Amino acid sequence: MKILVLSTLYPNAVQRRHGIFIEHRVAHLSAAAGDEVRVVAPVPWFPSANPRFGAWAEHARAPHNAERRGLAIAHPRYPTIPKIGMTAAPLLMAAALAKPIAATRRDFDFDVIDSYYLYPDGVAAALLGRWFDRAVVMSALGTDVSLIPQARLPRTMILKAVERAAHVTTVCGALRDGLIDLGAEPGKITVVEHGVDLDLFRPPANRAALRAGLGIDAPTLLSVGHLIDRKGHDYAIRAVARLPGVHLMIAGDGPRDASLRALAKAQGVDDRVRFLGHVDQHRLPELYGAADATLSCSDREGIANVLLESLACGTPLVATPVWGSPEVVRVPEAGLLVAERSDTAIGAGAARLLANLPDRAATRAFGERYDWAETGRQHRAILAEAVAGYRLLAAPAPVPV
Repeated sequence: MKILVLSTLYPNAVQRRHGIFIEHRVAHLSAAAGDEVRVVAPVPWFPSANPRFGAWAEHARAPHNAERRGLAIAHPRYPTIPKIGMTAAPLLMAAALAKPIAATRRDFDFDVIDSYYLYPDGVAAALLGRWFDRAVVMSALGTDVSLIPQARLPRTMILKAVERAAHVTTVCGALRDGLIDLGAEPGKITVVEHGVDLDLFRPPANRAALRAGLGIDAPTLLSVGHLIDRKGHDYAIRAVARLPGVHLMIAGDGPRDASLRALAKAQGVDDRVRFLGHVDQHRLPELYGAADATLSCSDREGIANVLLESLACGTPLVATPVWGSPEVVRVPEAGLLVAERSDTAIGAGAARLLANLPDRAATRAFGERYDWAETGRQHRAILAEAVAGYRLLAAPAPVPV
């Protein structure tokens, strides 16, 4: 097959942390059967690369073309309109992509559009699939089901796009159920879980030496993610304040850095909370490996990368019961799922887990079921079925004899 991947979340040289999980998934998709894959990762148009414009300037600095992991990637620009942009984004994106995709098609006559994130990406992909007469497969990742459809017009457009799509995948059963509750047809939705790089994320060869090198000599928890409210690092800090002698490492940067540091000081635990700032992915395994447990305090997730990365490193979890998390933290080897997202519940859950930690080899063994290679095989089978079904529908009816 020739597969055209479409996603605004694909990472680039400027936005390196942008949707790394999609890059992993696509790389293993192309490896599953030797298919040809090209990536279209549109970027919002912005006129200035001046750093004073923050994240908008990053869009301007993104390359127009690149190659990552052997795949050709195009970053065409699409317009965004303030205030009404949420509603207009899918059509603006589709219209902006029509010309570069038509040019791509001259030497890459793709069979299917494989889009990631339902809105605006999936809605735009459904329009492009109709314009170019190609099958479309869409993947739901999290807030495209749990948050965006709360607005009426985006919900209507998502459901219309799902109706047009050949198939839809979700990264967890909870998102599949949520999409069905919105009104999507159950028969065209399949759960295809994310995987994890089991070679990169693995238990340390010498954990004691690793902890000593990092200056860890006490029970230590780890919280990983962008420093925004949704990730719940504030819950982690308040939970640790309830656990005398327990330390916390926070890996990530973002707009809540100053307020989280102030919270740690106000809670009297600034000497037990270590802010590590942004940590490159290749350095994360040593943090997971050194920690006694990882906290996942989010208020919504599909299946968070943090969960799978931690398990692959042999480190159990304390997780809030949101969306896909209960599907991962379902056995004692995986850790403990708290009853609610609260300081009390997270602190009590961490105390219980620290008092009775599972065998780290067993945690790793459980984590090995989340394999990107298997994800690629499953997703590739869905694409192949979508292409076959679309060709069958498009084939002319036999001439009666």
